[in-house]
Amino acid sequence: MVKIMNNESINKYIFYTILAICFLATGGIFVKLSSLPPIATGFYRILFSIPLLYPFVKDEMKKIEFKNIILIILAGIFLALDLIFWNISFSFTTVANANLLANLVPFTIIPLSYFIYKKKFSISFILGGIITIVGLIVLMSGKINPTLENYKGDILAFITSIFYGLFLLTVSKIREKVSALSIIFISGFGGGITLFLTMLLKEGVQYPHSLSELYPLLGLALISQIFGQGLLSYTVGKVDVNLSSIIVLAQPIIATLYSYFLFSEVLSLQEFFGMGIILIGIYIAKKNF
Repeated sequence: MVKIMNNESINKYIFYTILAICFLATGGIFVKLSSLPPIATGFYRILFSIPLLYPFVKDEMKKIEFKNIILIILAGIFLALDLIFWNISFSFTTVANANLLANLVPFTIIPLSYFIYKKKFSISFILGGIITIVGLIVLMSGKINPTLENYKGDILAFITSIFYGLFLLTVSKIREKVSALSIIFISGFGGGITLFLTMLLKEGVQYPHSLSELYPLLGLALISQIFGQGLLSYTVGKVDVNLSSIIVLAQPIIATLYSYFLFSEVLSLQEFFGMGIILIGIYIAKKNF
């Protein structure tokens, strides 16, 4: 009886992980739907999530050390840069490519961990890296109507993975002392200020003028930021790390399905093949990480 209950509990968390990935995959969709410029869209994603998160973190906020708050705010700046490059990339490349290339985070985290924490490269990381490079070549040479703008979008999406990797590295040690929701909440201040200042410099003051302009921003804050990030954080440690890694790799695939039905974005057979090779490479690279 206990075993059955345990299996039911595990299945529940697997379901939550899949649900979280489905929520996270909507991020690119809402950015595409937003009529505001990309940096402003990122700013409102963070801004609207802060009051929604506050009721869940207000008690813990009193117990967090000041030095950890400063580090989380720094992490928020990296997260803002991640959103800036990612949101802009959607103006030049497909939702599928932007999601896939932003998932190359292991190739940021692992090399940086080598220099910061003296962690050695594993054979699986080197092998996965080689496979991923092959996949990238296949993907980027397989575009149906290739333009320089397409490649610009792909490069911006890859830069996204670098800043998200820096965000994860910054909060990795703090995660043992501070809950995931509090990290998302506090990092919102560093990220929000960075996005606001960048918006002023690059796009000027931007704000939604109607409900039709508001709902993609609320969707980003509620569905992508809180439901997606929050639910995925909730399942950390509940699902086997290898299984979780496989499920997370489904995000670009789900995003591809969303973009096909909503925007009629079609990928070539070679691009699908390249995506498959990259996903295999990422999985192998992060297998022992």
